[in-house]
Amino acid sequence: MEIGALQRVESDEAGRLAAAAGKGHGAAGTHEAKADRLDAMASLVRRQLGLLGENPERAGLRRTPERVAAALGFLTRGYEQDVRAVVGNGVFEEAHENMVLVRDIELYSLCEHHMLPFFGKAHIAYIPDRRILGLSKLPRIVDVFARRLQVQERLTDEIADAIMDVLAPRGVGVVIEAQHLCMMMRGVEKQNSRTVTSAMRGVFRDCPMTREEFLRLVQ
Repeated sequence: MEIGALQRVESDEAGRLAAAAGKGHGAAGTHEAKADRLDAMASLVRRQLGLLGENPERAGLRRTPERVAAALGFLTRGYEQDVRAVVGNGVFEEAHENMVLVRDIELYSLCEHHMLPFFGKAHIAYIPDRRILGLSKLPRIVDVFARRLQVQERLTDEIADAIMDVLAPRGVGVVIEAQHLCMMMRGVEKQNSRTVTSAMRGVFRDCPMTREEFLRLVQ
C-alpha cells in the first residue's frame, strides 16, 4: 500500500476510535460506543496482519481481529472501573489493631512500552485504624490497576495509594514481584529475571520495625 493511502486509512481508523470514545451516554450509549470501539480495534488488527505479510482472510486468521479486540478490551477493563465502586460496602468497623496481610495475589498486566504481558504476585499489608477491608477487595483493587497499560513501579504506587484513600489505615505496604515478557522473549532475553518493587505508606514507611515485619512475612 502506498504511503498516502496508508495515512488515509490510519486517519479513518483514528476518527472511528475517537467517535466511538465520545458516543452516547447511559447504558445504551455506553454499549453502543463499546461495540464501535471493538469494531475499530478489529479493523486495526486486520491491517496489522496484512502489514506483517499475512493473509487476514485465511481460515485461521479470519476471526483473529475480533478475538484480539475482545482480548484487549478484557485485559484493559481497569480503565472502566472505579476503586470505590469495586470496594462498595466492603469496609467494616473493627477494633483490630495489628497487621493484616494478604500475600501471593496473582496479577497480570500489559507493559505500556511494548504492550507485552508482565505477570507475578502482589503482597499487600495494612495496619487498620478502627476499620478493616473485606479480604476479597484487595485482589479486586489489584485488578483495577493491573488491567491497564502499566509499568510495575506505577502499579505498585497506585495500589498503595488506593488503599490509603478508601480505608484510611495507619499504613500500607505493597510488594510486587513480576516477570516481564518484554525482557524474556525480546530484547535482552533474560528468562529468569524478576522485578521487585515496593511502596510503603504511613507506619510502613515511618516505622522500621513495622516495615521489617512486613518484608519478613512476604519472603
